[in-house]
Amino acid sequence: MTIGHALAPPDMSPESGMIPVPAAHRPLDLEPVVPASARGTRLRAVPRWLRRTAGPLLLLALWQVLSATGVLHPDVLASPGTIARAGSDLIADGTLPSAMAISLRRVAAGLVLGGVVGTALALVSGLSRLGEDLVDASVQMLRTVPWVGLIPLFIIWLGIGEAPKVALIALGVAFHLYLNVYAGIRGVDAQLVEAGESLGLGRWGLVRHVVLPGALPGAMTGLRYSLATAWLALVFGESVNADAGIGFLMNQAREFFRTDVIVVCLVVYAFLGLTADVIVRTLERLLLQWRPTFTGQ
Repeated sequence: MTIGHALAPPDMSPESGMIPVPAAHRPLDLEPVVPASARGTRLRAVPRWLRRTAGPLLLLALWQVLSATGVLHPDVLASPGTIARAGSDLIADGTLPSAMAISLRRVAAGLVLGGVVGTALALVSGLSRLGEDLVDASVQMLRTVPWVGLIPLFIIWLGIGEAPKVALIALGVAFHLYLNVYAGIRGVDAQLVEAGESLGLGRWGLVRHVVLPGALPGAMTGLRYSLATAWLALVFGESVNADAGIGFLMNQAREFFRTDVIVVCLVVYAFLGLTADVIVRTLERLLLQWRPTFTGQ
């Protein structure tokens, strides 16, 4: 047997004139390599809004089953259907929209007041070493005091009207904004500041074009925390001698053991807080388009 006979495939004869190809050089059947990021495609094919709502819907269904079977007594917690009917009645007679409007007005006033104070103190402390020496120690000391414990003093100083409620919200907002804006200012890369100085920027030019944009992510984070704290402070504020608002509805419902109304008010608090968080997230996407971030896989 010649070498050509040994290398030719079984269906190829030496007289065919074709050059035999050794078996080691023949193309192999390759399997495509699937990257790790492409795994779980079936799960990702499900719309994201459906995946995000699956957990709450399952919890709601379990709640309804426990209520219908008597495992969860109505005096302990009303069923979802009862809560839905109570919310519909409160909306129909205008009680809930009126309470929401009053609570929103209190949160807005406290957010503006606390935002202005907290941001101003952070700018003074973050942009100047002298300002830090004068401001930061006092703010850090006051921050360790539970701001809810200041309610009796606010009542003595400001009375029992709207002022102590707004002041309580403003206090919680101011601390969060101060900490995050201050950390954002001091977290700006020193090399960016040196680059701005080499381009001829003065002190206020550096603050406007380098420091404040660099501190903006921290400020947005502080705003998100501040909004969450504002709603928490509103719950405490409206539980103290309030004659209107969502907290007032909750206090009335507590006296009559109306767990359905209490849950409706809690759902409203959660909805308003979630709406505020969505607004801040939208602002982050608009104002921080220049910052690439990891969004998950």
